[in-house]
Amino acid sequence: MTIGWVKAILQRGVIQVLMIASPLLISALVIGLIVAILQATTSIQEQTLVFVPKVVVILVVLAVLGGWMFTSLGDYTRQLFNMIPSMAR
Repeated sequence: MTIGWVKAILQRGVIQVLMIASPLLISALVIGLIVAILQATTSIQEQTLVFVPKVVVILVVLAVLGGWMFTSLGDYTRQLFNMIPSMAR
């Protein structure tokens, strides 16, 4: 095992985390911005108003993309487990 190999494994891990987390984070960010703009235009400053739409959108994104997320993570995990015998040499 070389430093380059470890670096490649870590890079793929970071990319995997970003691929899985980005749909959730981006959707929560967009909804937060939309609700913040609506709050600013209507002068409603309720702190809990942002929470419910974010939770609903995150649950919808998980329902739509959850299968892909778990499949992608499972494939990456299988790749790591398949690399274990070659690491032991």
